[in-house]
Amino acid sequence: MSKTRLARILIPAALILVWLTAAGIGGPYFGRIDEVATNDQAAFLPTSAEATVVGERYLDFVDTSTVPAIVLFTSEETLTPDELASLGEIASSLGDVEGVETVSPLIPSEDGTAAQAFAGVGSEAELSEVVETIRTDVAADLPSGITMYVTGPAGFAADISEAFSGIDGLLLAVTLAVVLVILLIVYRSLILPFAVLATSLFALAVALLANWWLAKAEILTLTGQTQGILFILVIGATTDYSLLYTARYAEELKRREHRADATRAALRGVIEPILASGGTVIAGLLCLLLSDLGSSRSLGPVAAIGIVFAMLAALTFLPSALFLMGRTSYWPRRPRFDPDRDEEAQVSSGAYAKAGRLVAARPRTVWIVCALALAAGAAFVPTLKADGVPPSEFVLGTSEARDGQEQLAEHFPAGSGSPARVLTDEGDLQEVADILLAADGVDSVSVVATDSPAGTAPVTADGIQPLGPPGTPAPQPTVSDGQVMLLATLTDAPDSDAAAQTVIDLRTELDGLAQIGGETATTVDTRETTIRDRNLIIPLVLAVILVVLIGLLRSVLAPVLLILTTVLSFGTALGTAAIVFNHILDLPGADPSVPLYGFVFLVALGIDYNIFLMTRVREESLTHGTRKGILRGLAVTGGVITSAGLVLAATFAALAVLPILFLLQLAFIVAYGVLIDTFLVRTLLVPALAYDIGPAVWWPAKLPADRASHAEGAAPPEEPSTVEEAQHADLDADHPEARHATSSAG
Repeated sequence: MSKTRLARILIPAALILVWLTAAGIGGPYFGRIDEVATNDQAAFLPTSAEATVVGERYLDFVDTSTVPAIVLFTSEETLTPDELASLGEIASSLGDVEGVETVSPLIPSEDGTAAQAFAGVGSEAELSEVVETIRTDVAADLPSGITMYVTGPAGFAADISEAFSGIDGLLLAVTLAVVLVILLIVYRSLILPFAVLATSLFALAVALLANWWLAKAEILTLTGQTQGILFILVIGATTDYSLLYTARYAEELKRREHRADATRAALRGVIEPILASGGTVIAGLLCLLLSDLGSSRSLGPVAAIGIVFAMLAALTFLPSALFLMGRTSYWPRRPRFDPDRDEEAQVSSGAYAKAGRLVAARPRTVWIVCALALAAGAAFVPTLKADGVPPSEFVLGTSEARDGQEQLAEHFPAGSGSPARVLTDEGDLQEVADILLAADGVDSVSVVATDSPAGTAPVTADGIQPLGPPGTPAPQPTVSDGQVMLLATLTDAPDSDAAAQTVIDLRTELDGLAQIGGETATTVDTRETTIRDRNLIIPLVLAVILVVLIGLLRSVLAPVLLILTTVLSFGTALGTAAIVFNHILDLPGADPSVPLYGFVFLVALGIDYNIFLMTRVREESLTHGTRKGILRGLAVTGGVITSAGLVLAATFAALAVLPILFLLQLAFIVAYGVLIDTFLVRTLLVPALAYDIGPAVWWPAKLPADRASHAEGAAPPEEPSTVEEAQHADLDADHPEARHATSSAG
């Protein structure tokens, strides 16, 4: 065996071995993401946010940082003294639960049918496990006729954690099953789908391994929603790149006798569009680094790392595996070497060749009709309610914390257990307290006082009140750096719009006097930060992608047109989402980050298909001229791009299996937008627009074939008036002898 032939075997074998080893190491980390993941909303805020500043200062006033769990007991009847005594013992036993650091006395409601206790869960404890223990073990000892709920920040965090628990199992299984079914239909092969699926899984395993260690080193942050998006994005992108390569490899196997030659030719044909496509997505994702919100800022590099490994797997592992298997990988439909095959017949037959003839017959009519149809959908964008939703609505379906919050509001001030934290100077304590007490949305005010048995002391218009019998001295407020910490219990649920408005109004009244933090303030700051990010990042993503396309297509006009068509399709997806969310699913609204994430993914990924199309169009146009190159490029890439679009839409749609409102909405917007882009924008709108413009679409460049035609003084072809004339025009151009024969027969 010659050295060259040996190298041809050893290099791909070595690449496969490297991927197998890396994936083998990364595979076990699927079950270890909880070790480095966080879903604490406050941890994602920028350091300059008012809620973050107050949250950090709060630790200077208390001994420990705990997450409050509100344990609520309700009954249809008035609670008897014996029942209250029994519930008091149960409340005291909360301190025996591992992870619970503080427990308050039992607090009966004024109507006598409910009671509550506050359990402070340590910040180092596993919230979901502590809450689950309380819900199961403590609830087992309840007196008959009494219902218990665990709500508050700890309860909601546990419910969210439970909702994300299906990422490793359910989401991954559904995604892989859907992709496998689509690949089996597309390839009609028993080997190739599993090779592509293995490529996707290897890319995901290695990307997860890299991100896990970066999160472990606290270089980036992993959250439940980031993890879900990473899974979907890597599998979808890797499959798309693999589809592009397998289609080109099959094409080259028909042209070339030796698989080594076919592999080299296929890689040359796809490396530019894949790198450009991946680079565009990465550039768009990295724009999220400018976000002030920690969760968005972290998603950028996490997802970008996933795309890097998706490209590497599609350009190294898959070509190596297919090279070693050769034509057998396509079994039972093996591509056979046929040097005499009629390539012109291939580009003039099939559904996408027919679409090309429709475009050639009526280019202006086609693109105007498509643009109007898309604009009609985009007209509903202003009706999308994306100014935020209460965190209690984050989980779809049942939520004990949400049910408990509703019950809490019936018996106590709805803001119990999650007060607004107000940081002010010691000398301004009473003035700030008076403003708080005068606000309609505030039920009561207290101040942190470590020498008080309860840790706090009530504050009224008459000052700090004593806890105990008459004559008991009032506790002294805890002072840190000349400041005190007031706690304002709100009348509305802490995650409600009414509570948010109360905080916004109080910040206006207390401007210069105090700063407000706490759960409600965190929600307010998160919404404001997300809106700011959206207004900054969306234009930036468009600018970055435009620069990438200009470099790829060596043109200015074509990239601008591609950007405009993709933005139009995004507007249609968002407008349709508004109709579906508001009137069909009757959802409570959407987080401001939904349009931002939808834009980043849909525009960056939607451009992919235009890149796949236009790079092939440019390749064909270099030889055949622009207008004919458009029709040939559409005919050749139509099938593979449609398959890739179906795979990507299906993978993002799989996000809907998780009971998370944000992921459901993102799944619909991206999946629907990808389908629009695949079947309408890339198949009809872009080709028709480019065909109508003609060679000028590459402005300021001029392709050699177009320059040669112009130099010879050839007049531009007249636009065919019918599909049939377009078909004859193609036939005349490709087979002039056929025209002569037809004329003679006539």
